[in-house]
Amino acid sequence: MAHVKLILLDDVENLGLAGDEVQVAPGYARNFLLPRKLAAKATPGTLRLIESRKVQIAARRAQELADAKALAEKLAGIELSIPMQATEDEQLFGSVTARMVAEQLAAQGITVDHNRIKMDPIKTLGTFEVEAKLHQDVTAALKVWVVRG
Repeated sequence: MAHVKLILLDDVENLGLAGDEVQVAPGYARNFLLPRKLAAKATPGTLRLIESRKVQIAARRAQELADAKALAEKLAGIELSIPMQATEDEQLFGSVTARMVAEQLAAQGITVDHNRIKMDPIKTLGTFEVEAKLHQDVTAALKVWVVRG
């Protein structure tokens, strides 16, 4: 099957960084990348546009990395306590999800998208390490206490 040649206008996880020239399946380009304005067809005009924006893209990347490192430092000292109903053998009624962890962080004034929190649902009481992928190069670990509530 033929691939479509595109230039990424924004960073796309597991595909490439802004300014990269990529070849993707036509459906992926048509249904995901192009409607969201994450990529544009590789034309000489688009190449010139990306070249003129290289400095802005590099500055934005450096700022995002600095913000992610600062947020990782804030998260390093965080311990969340999430009250849940549980049986006598410490099995939860339901489970603790990434969305619940993100809501607890928001209650403490720290905004992290729940999609960036990498964890399996927690189904028992106890202490757990949860990882948040804040940037391509920055991850932060935080401690989550699931207590009887």
